[in-house]
Amino acid sequence: MTADIQNGSIHTTITNKIATVEFNHPSGNSFPSTLLQHLTEEFNSLGSNQEIAIIVLKSKGEKVFCAGASFDELLAVSNLEQGSLFFSGFANVINAMRKCPKLIVGRVQGKAVGGGVGLAAACDYVLATDNSSIKLSEFTIGIGPFVIAPAVERKVGTSGLAELTLAGDEWQTADWAKQKGLYAKVFTTLEELDNQLDIFTEKLSNYNPEALSEMKKVLWEGTENWETLLYERAAISGKLVLSDFTKQALQQFKK
Repeated sequence: MTADIQNGSIHTTITNKIATVEFNHPSGNSFPSTLLQHLTEEFNSLGSNQEIAIIVLKSKGEKVFCAGASFDELLAVSNLEQGSLFFSGFANVINAMRKCPKLIVGRVQGKAVGGGVGLAAACDYVLATDNSSIKLSEFTIGIGPFVIAPAVERKVGTSGLAELTLAGDEWQTADWAKQKGLYAKVFTTLEELDNQLDIFTEKLSNYNPEALSEMKKVLWEGTENWETLLYERAAISGKLVLSDFTKQALQQFKK
């Protein structure tokens, strides 16, 4: 399956019970709302496909995994309804990944910012490279990572979330992310990453699919309230993006 959306795309290939979902956008693999919608739909579809055992989430290119939500759309938000809807995009994707009965393995080959960190955190297992630094820079433009915070905190803990959020102008290294639990393994080169990804996913795909599905449930126990929590958080961000502080910060950023 290939979906082309606003200069971006989502492309899925299925080989030997492994579905590889690759997203792409010329602006740092960022996500406009329509691309988030298609990614949500793709996870829902793959979750019900009995021919699939494992899902791999990756992005195109080498330097950037995901720059988060589309900045152009953020600038265009003009009322509370638009704001809540805009920030609900990542809530939809995270909930789709959470509820998907297939284990999702993330391939993080480069930097991740904001929602990109949220996507990595919503994966069940992540392999990354040394170049895969992370940053939650939302405070620098007057909002916060409220929607993705539960997913990030689930992996790096409250102290890690505080460090990422409050030091929003600082990059944290891939090694930091591994120590905190966001990444399972970190490799020096892209070739090493892809080699180990193939080995790991092939092993998983040959395990009992029922056992894998039951393990997925275990890994996500206690997150059932995200069905409402993430949208409550989206409303908070939707309100903040309309504040004078944020409007001024966005204008400065645009300049």
